Formats: sequence, structure tokens, C-alpha cells
Amino acid sequence: METLLLKDIIIIFGLSIVVIFIFHRMRIPSIVGFLLTGMLAGPHGLALIKSIHEVETLAEVGIVLLLFTIGIEFSLKSLLQFKRSILIGGSLQVLLTILATFFIARQLGQAFGESIFIGFLISLSSTAIALKIIQEKAEIESPHGGVTLAILIFQDLIIVPMILFTPLVAGMTENLGESLLTLIVKGIGIIALVIVSTKWIVPHLLYQIARTRSRELFLLSVVLICLAVAWLTNEAGLSLGLGAFLAGLIISESEYSHQTLGNILPFRDVFTSFFFVSIGMLLNIGLLLQQPGLILLITLSVLVLKIIIAGFVTILLGFPLRTVILVGFAISQIGEFSFLLSKIGVEHGLLTGDTYQLFLSVCVLTMAATPFIMVLSPRIADIVLRLPLPGKLKSGLKPLPETNGDYRKDHLIIIGFGVNGRNVARTARAGSIPYVIIEMNPKTVRDEKSKGEIIYYGDATQESVLQHVNIKEARIVVVAINDPSATRRITEIIRRITPKVYIIVRTRYLMEMEHLYNLGANEVIPEEFETSVEIFTRVLKKYLIPKDEIEKLTAEIRSGSYQMLRSFSNDAPSLCDLSFHLPEVEISTLRVSEKSPMVGKTLAQIELRKKYGVTLLAIRRNSKIISSPHGEMQLWANDALILLAPPDKISKVADLL
Repeated sequence: METLLLKDIIIIFGLSIVVIFIFHRMRIPSIVGFLLTGMLAGPHGLALIKSIHEVETLAEVGIVLLLFTIGIEFSLKSLLQFKRSILIGGSLQVLLTILATFFIARQLGQAFGESIFIGFLISLSSTAIALKIIQEKAEIESPHGGVTLAILIFQDLIIVPMILFTPLVAGMTENLGESLLTLIVKGIGIIALVIVSTKWIVPHLLYQIARTRSRELFLLSVVLICLAVAWLTNEAGLSLGLGAFLAGLIISESEYSHQTLGNILPFRDVFTSFFFVSIGMLLNIGLLLQQPGLILLITLSVLVLKIIIAGFVTILLGFPLRTVILVGFAISQIGEFSFLLSKIGVEHGLLTGDTYQLFLSVCVLTMAATPFIMVLSPRIADIVLRLPLPGKLKSGLKPLPETNGDYRKDHLIIIGFGVNGRNVARTARAGSIPYVIIEMNPKTVRDEKSKGEIIYYGDATQESVLQHVNIKEARIVVVAINDPSATRRITEIIRRITPKVYIIVRTRYLMEMEHLYNLGANEVIPEEFETSVEIFTRVLKKYLIPKDEIEKLTAEIRSGSYQMLRSFSNDAPSLCDLSFHLPEVEISTLRVSEKSPMVGKTLAQIELRKKYGVTLLAIRRNSKIISSPHGEMQLWANDALILLAPPDKISKVADLL
């Protein structure tokens, strides 16, 4: 038997490599390749796999490891930030989907209990597929990523009462009250165990193990924690996946979470592939060929129904239309836990053989369609947002404050208030630079506004939101969000509104730079590139390379990478580009201290150009820029002088200031 399983694993891996390689060349997501591999190798295809039960067991391990890594990456503190989306968004999505499916099933002649149970199955979405794609796109921290995750977490929790109530729906109510009480007691015990483990047991245990510096011991300990918590939750009547997620949350609060994630990721990817293959093996290709019209119609109906309901729930949460569309498409499929629930339904007679195969076909097709749907969803959102829809719908039910707009001039606009946005705001505050923030997470806006931040709620892909913060009079816009598609659209709209504002865009990958420059960005800062620069700088410091040489090398590296891409932008060279074309001079900003001997003197008395060989381009006084200042102007304390000169002469003036 062991040899037979090994043969099946070789077949799965070999066939997967061929299919995924072909799909990669065709730019088709790998998830679809795994599903197709299962369809081809399964009992309804070429019947290459014999140890079907063993493959399903390996698939369960893949789900456990997937949810374990998700728990590690998403800490308890982060989870609490989404409590409103979990409780309100998740509960409404599940309840409304069950009610809508129940009504449709009843109209089609299904029995009362079967209609409710079908609603259970349809209401659940695929955590494995949706979150895998969101993680690959680095959008887990975006508004639509957070709402999607919140709803999926609620679905993973609600599967427990669904399993419990399935016998009730089937008419078997014996000992239901006793089972419910036992489940509640076990659940409270597990929650208490998670809290105690998070604060005391696991951090101390991992500390002692980490001291041994044994990679093998650390890996085995982490796997033990994952499987032990998953086993405990399963014994309590909860799902294995929920236990694995809780185990990940426990470790996420310790300083060993990054090491744990690095060790687990390769195993997760291997075992998760078995999960998608096992789903593909369930699909009866013969049934699909016999009734293609009916199956495709039901599949399309399920996708549309779930998109509408999830979108409606996201609207009620107050998010803009773009987030509404992305969330709806992300959870439009039927999930992996529906497979578990469907088997219980078959045991209790709620699903007959034909109905069960029909459900499997629709489920697999919705899963296979999900990668394509999620890739297309940003483009669909852009098309919908161009339609003449009500402004309140586009910007969300929690609109901008009832004001006449922000009339600041020469200010900084920060779009997105994540880690990068907060750092920019903190720096602007320290430099007394006027700024406003646009953020599309209602909770973040409410919390930061209570702290005194000048922050507005809205979707920056909407021109009206940008006009509200007086985009035409702004000097700089920093786009620091996690949605690549929205970033491109925002850049395009800003450049169309005003040609003079300086646009700085943050992106994750170098490949995004060309498109953003073409759309009108002045500076594109890729995290990939800046990380390598920071590493390079620290390496040189450790080798005791002088600071000025490090700065020169860093400037050359940035110039080499960015200047090559400057051709993508049609903008003419600006004053800030002089340092590239005239390396012997530089533009520096120096602040006049209160104790400087220059305070109170006029520019004619100081004679910067005659005595020091320095050209004064402008003075920034408070928040105003005084360009080409005349000779009778006096210097004040805290004035910022913008100077043009060789570095050695700048340094002499710096001593005086």
C-alpha cells in the first residue's frame, strides 16, 4: 500500500509539473492547473490515482498548514481590528446567502430541510483560494483584503454550528441540546487555552528551543504546536482548519513568528497542492459533458448571487464601490469546507447521489473560475466606476464630512494611511509641512480623526474625492496603498486633473515602474529596490566605508536604476534633476538656527554668492516659498534656505547657519 501511495504521489507531481508549466506559459494561475491535474488523474478522468483516500488525507494536511501560516501572518491584534467586519459583515453575508438560496431552492421544488442545507453549502467560500491569491498580490492589508479575510474567518467559524444543526435540518434532533452545551464548554476551554498559550506557554517554550540553535528541533516544535491545537479543536467538535488558524495566532504574538513562517512555507506549498488536486479528482467529467448547459447556468447563478450579496454587505459596512466589487468577486466561489459539510449531508440523506455530483461540479467550476475572476475584478471595478452612478454609492455610505472642501494650498496629500502613509505624515508633521490624508477604511478614519489627524474618508480613484482635498493647489501627492490597480488609476486621474503636482508613488515591484511613469508619476519608489539599497548601505557601514562615499555610491545606484526609467516619463527635466546632469553641484536645504549670526541681516549684507560662492534659489518661511528673494530681505530664525553650490561651499555656509 505504501508503494502504491508513493506511485500516486509521483504521478500527481509529474502531471502537475507538466500542466502548470504549460499554464505558466499561457499565464493561467497555478490553482487551475492543480484542479485540472486532479480531473485528469482522478477516477472520473484517466483513473491514474488509486490511493484516493490517502491523497485526501494529504489534502487535509495542506489545509491545516495553509490556515496555520495565515494565522501567523495575521496576529490577534490585527484580527481585533476587523471585529466589526467579522461580526457584522460575516454574519450578514452568511445569513443573506442562506435565505436567498433557500428561497430559490424552494421555488425549484426542493424540500424544506434540503433547501436550508443547500443554503449552508452555498454560503461558504474558499479561504484557501481567495487568501492565496490575495497574498500573492500582496493585498492582504488593503481594505478589500481585510474585509475578505474578515468574512472568510466568520465562515470558518460558522461551519461548526452548521455541522451541529445538520442533523436537526435532517429531522434528527436527539440529544441536540446536550451536544450544544458540550460544544460551548469545549469552545470556552479552547479559547482559554489559546490565551494562556499566547501569553505564557508558547513564548517560553520557543525561547528555550531557540536557545539550542537547532533548526530541526525548532521545526518539529512548531509543527507539534500546529497539529496539537488542530487536534484539540477537532476533538472538541470544531474544524481542523480553525485549530490550525488559532495555532498560527498563538505563534504570531511571539518574536519567533518570522522564523516559523520561513520553515513552514515550503511544506505548506507542497501539501496545499494535494488539496487542489483532490478537489479536481471529485469532478465527474461525464456528468459535466451530459448536462453542460444546466451546470454552467447554476455555476453562473451561484457566482452572481454571491457577488451581489457580498457586495451589498460591504456597502453596508461603509466601504466605497471599488472595495465592494473586489470583495464580492473574491468570495464568489463555493469553499473547501462545503465539501466537508456536503459529506455529512449525504450521510443524513440531505443530498442524493445526482444532487451531490451536481453540487461537486458547480463547486469545482466556481473554484476554477476564481483566479480569473479576481484578476479581472479591478478592471471591472474601473469600468463600473466610470458609469454615471450616484456619488454616495461610489464613495461609500460613510461619506466625507459635510464641509465645503479643504482649501489648503501648497500642501502634501497622502493617499493611504498604512505603515508608509503614517511615516510620511510623521515626517511632514516634524517638518511643519501642511498635509491631508485620504483613507478608505472607515475605522481608521474615525480613530485617527479623534487623535487630531486631518484625514478624510474616501476612495482616491474618484475624482470628486481628490477635488475635495484641493488637488489642483497641492504641491506633492504621495500614493502609498497596497492595491496596484488602484495605484495606477489614481496616478492617471491626478495627472489628468493637474499637470503641475509632483506625484510620488510607492510600489512593491520593479515591473510596475514603467507603467506608473507612463501614467504621469514623477517618482516611483519600488520596495524591492529600496530594500536592496538599504542592505547595501548597511553592509558598507560595517566595512567602515566613509559616510560621504556611501551617500555617493547610493546616489549613483539610484541614478542608474531610476534614470534608465526616466525615459518612460514624458516630463521635461526639472530643477531637482540638476544633481544628475551637474554632479559637481548640488541643491541643499539648510535651516537658519536661532543662534546663527545671519539672523536679522539682509541678503545684501550677507553676500552669499560673492563671499561664499553659493546661489540662493528660494527661502521657505513657515509654509510659504519665497522664490528669487531680493537683497533687502532679512533672514529670520527657522528660515529654510534652498541653495545651489558645490558640496564643499555648501558645508562652509552650513557652519554659519
